[in-house]
Amino acid sequence: MSGVNINNLQNTFQRAMNLSGSPGAVSTSPTQSFMDALPRRMSTSKHIKTLKPFSTGDMKILLLENVNETAISIFKEQGYQVEFYKAALPEEELIEKIKDVHAIGIRSKTKLSAKILEHANNLVVIGCFCIGTNQVDLTYATQHGIAVFNSPFSNSRSVAELVIAEIISLARQLGDRSIELHTGTWNKVSHKCWEVRGKTLGIIGYGHIGSQLSVLAEAMGLHVLYYDTVTIMALGTAKQVPTLDELLNKSDFVTCHVPATPETKNMLSAPQFAAMKDGAYVINASRGTVIDIPALVAACKCGKIAGAALDVYPNEPGKNGEGVFNNELNSWTSEFVSLPNIILTPHIGGSTEEAQSSIGVEVATSLTKYINEGNSVGSVNFPEVSLRSLDYDQENTVRVLYIHHNVPGVLKTVNNILSNHNIEKQFSDSNGDIAYLMADISSVDQSDIKDIYTQLNQTESKISIRLLY
Repeated sequence: MSGVNINNLQNTFQRAMNLSGSPGAVSTSPTQSFMDALPRRMSTSKHIKTLKPFSTGDMKILLLENVNETAISIFKEQGYQVEFYKAALPEEELIEKIKDVHAIGIRSKTKLSAKILEHANNLVVIGCFCIGTNQVDLTYATQHGIAVFNSPFSNSRSVAELVIAEIISLARQLGDRSIELHTGTWNKVSHKCWEVRGKTLGIIGYGHIGSQLSVLAEAMGLHVLYYDTVTIMALGTAKQVPTLDELLNKSDFVTCHVPATPETKNMLSAPQFAAMKDGAYVINASRGTVIDIPALVAACKCGKIAGAALDVYPNEPGKNGEGVFNNELNSWTSEFVSLPNIILTPHIGGSTEEAQSSIGVEVATSLTKYINEGNSVGSVNFPEVSLRSLDYDQENTVRVLYIHHNVPGVLKTVNNILSNHNIEKQFSDSNGDIAYLMADISSVDQSDIKDIYTQLNQTESKISIRLLY
């Protein structure tokens, strides 16, 4: 088709769109999704009291790494000051920015180390707009009374769908055929290209992602085995196997869905690849340390492994750009990318519009509830404590949020301080070395509130105190 004809065809499409009123926006989902049923903005009730002595306009929120706009909307609706950046910040700039913020939202590239957090004078809460929290020094945050929230399940479907796509792509060598045709090579072959129907998928880690993947895989005719360190009820006709070796021996495709822990580091290495079927496939969309990649390279070179799809790596670039995924980052890069039937994606398992929107809503709502109410439900490092919210008409009531070291005698000390007042509600819980107490005290005035704060602030086990009134 000539360039003139192509232009004419494009013009015809454009005129048809203008006449029909079709939005023609590629960023709009072509069909209704589950996200369409959710309210676009989820926030706490407008009657809920917020942190004092700050007004909402004094609350400063720092959002990095292009956190979804649903989160920005929720924070702005609360009246908070929001500073937003599309990328991670260099360490020195982040240290300067974090000095006066009350909340920070990050994704996976920003590292909140003790060195950075020690400059966060006003920080109350951290939001990880992703699954993992290993980029945060949780020990330091906990010891200094900083709650950390994440979104462990919101991108489960997106990751599961990517793995399904990779299973089919590996079985049909789609990556190689696409690269060849992009370079002008026509290579129509069927040798060692398979249907996935009737094959066996082995899932390592049967959590939210693994179990969703299990259901999708069965619908396509795959048999599903899974291995997990705990006994989990199977969905559909999937079967749990008692050992990892049994899963490896019986599976045509092996996919990893486990967290990054010392136990899972190099979980698949040379002995595990040797235990797999000849011509099996390996997929990793969990954490980059789970697979020993030099061992995987060796297994692919000798034909033991017929193909692999990786979405995560031991070391990942700090920002997008050409040439940043190289041997300086991971010494095996050039050797690995030269192998056939290797699919490499840049940590995009949860990178869909639906997943990022859902994560934005979930984490921003958790942060708002913690700031406004003290609600720590869903926190990864705090005891889960909540009380029903205070209303504006409760003018003479104060909510005490007291974070302290979990040692004997603290509750007795605190209740002695509060005993001269009417305690309407109280709840306390502990998690390791930290404990969190919430109490609503009625019939108090400003001098009472100041006195309560002063006395609690002088207790030896105090980590941090906030008052909502």
